[in-house]
Amino acid sequence: MQDAVFRAIRVEEVAPGKFDQQVVERNASELPDHPLRLAVSYSSLNFKDALSAFGNRGVTTHYPHTPGIDAVGRVLEDRSGTFREGQELLVTGYGLGMNTPGGLAEQVAIPAEWALPLPDGLSARESMVLGTAGLTAGLCVEKLLEAGARPEQGEVLVTGATGGVGSIAVALLAHLGFRVAAVTGKLESADFLTRLGAWKVLDRETLVPFANKAIAKPLWAWAVDTVGGDTLFNVIKSLAYGGGVAACGMAAGAQFQANVFPFILRGISLLGVDSVELPLAKKAAVWEKLAGEWYIGDKLARIAEDISLEQAPEFLARLHRGHGIGRYVVDMAL
Repeated sequence: MQDAVFRAIRVEEVAPGKFDQQVVERNASELPDHPLRLAVSYSSLNFKDALSAFGNRGVTTHYPHTPGIDAVGRVLEDRSGTFREGQELLVTGYGLGMNTPGGLAEQVAIPAEWALPLPDGLSARESMVLGTAGLTAGLCVEKLLEAGARPEQGEVLVTGATGGVGSIAVALLAHLGFRVAAVTGKLESADFLTRLGAWKVLDRETLVPFANKAIAKPLWAWAVDTVGGDTLFNVIKSLAYGGGVAACGMAAGAQFQANVFPFILRGISLLGVDSVELPLAKKAAVWEKLAGEWYIGDKLARIAEDISLEQAPEFLARLHRGHGIGRYVVDMAL
């Protein structure tokens, strides 16, 4: 293997509990000894990347480290024989960017079984506008459809709607004909959500009065919750009979106070969603939908902002503070 030099984000613990993020040059020989090596063209920023960049040991155990749970790029070599040189591949989740050097770099080395051919119908950039956030949003929507969700049943609530998963969920549900009530703590971004197809935009304080109720007035038919914590159960309390919520996030916390009333009086379903360790075939099926019948290309440009690798530390800090809007695509050519 030629020992090529490439740029990468490097996160180091410079003092106890203090982490620094810099763009550095690395050699290909420093990458893990995995058979598949890609020249990354685009990556994206996710909340999990921000956690990794600021030292969350539940995400990344050992530092120095390169975050980035998403990457798309061309094959430089594949010793497994699975893919051909130059083939364009997509990688999301598994160990990428957690405890394996991730996609915020111009090269990655990974097991071949982590990668998928870029689906027909998606450009490399579009695949990273979607990335793990889009895959997760797609899985949430799929869970709701499998549970019986139909547009004529009523509004679908989306919490954390200005975030990566939330914004794509809003656009995707609207594309499929649902009336979406988008909940956000950033009402100044209401126009952003309306342009994505939101039927209405609600302040997250709308859910607060439900906190002291065992069960609330039914307001929404279905929901996608990207926030977790007590917000999740406030959503559950306010769903209509037979509804359900696809839960995929924990920005507001990993625990919530609950009771059985919404489940046994209204038959509410709590639908868990994972996009990290999902079998590759299942990921591929959802990606095919995102590239085909669920394609939201007219809205992808409105969701994402392109940044350079050198800008990534600044935007990771923005995400870590909870100030992110939509998606940030890292273009290695910038």
